[in-house]
Amino acid sequence: MNLFFDAFAWILDPANWEGRGSIPQRIGEQLYFTFAAMAVASAIAVPLGWLIGHTGRGRDIAVAITGAARALPSFGLLFLFVMIAGVLLREPSTIFVLVLLAIPPILAGAYSGLEVIDRRVVDAARAMGMTEWQILWKVEVPLGLPLLIGGLRSATLQVVATVVLVAFLGLGALGFEIVQGIALRSYDQMLGSAILIIVLALLLDAIFAILERFAVPRGVRAGRIPDVRTASSGRRATAEASATT
Repeated sequence: MNLFFDAFAWILDPANWEGRGSIPQRIGEQLYFTFAAMAVASAIAVPLGWLIGHTGRGRDIAVAITGAARALPSFGLLFLFVMIAGVLLREPSTIFVLVLLAIPPILAGAYSGLEVIDRRVVDAARAMGMTEWQILWKVEVPLGLPLLIGGLRSATLQVVATVVLVAFLGLGALGFEIVQGIALRSYDQMLGSAILIIVLALLLDAIFAILERFAVPRGVRAGRIPDVRTASSGRRATAEASATT
């Protein structure tokens, strides 16, 4: 229990919040690698996923690729590409590997969001004279946005956890404090850094959870009817009474 108090004391120590190698700098490095990889991965996976979901072509290939990519070892990939590209290209190589890890969940969220849409809705939009571009942007994308954000949420958590490993390549981030703590046998520093990583991941997860909830179109939220079977006894009795009248 004392170790936890020591860890929080290390986090709250003003000396660790100022100067080079401070906690804010390490958090900034963690977020830099995370957002850089997510931006590149989204630019690749989202349009491709929408194309697959809208046309239905290439789905089997996408499923196979995303499934295989999720089995790739993060730590091994980081060292492999750094060894291939060279030490001077550590940062681009790291971002490239993080992009590879982020693409599968984003791609899956993008095309799954369009696939789950009731085809009658799409057919109705087509019958109204909407072009394929209008159907994509005005019907499919808004309805598929919650699943896309779910994919972004999963990818962000995977990337922010993997960024911890870049410390072994000398690129900083919050993992640096763990690596340094191992060398110095500073357990409070190691645990404090681990706590910061967990808190950062939880904050990002909470942000995406909120975005995922508000991404549901207003008309869809308004049209949702609570299941009477899961309602409380009072509400269920009211619903049954109104149904008999």
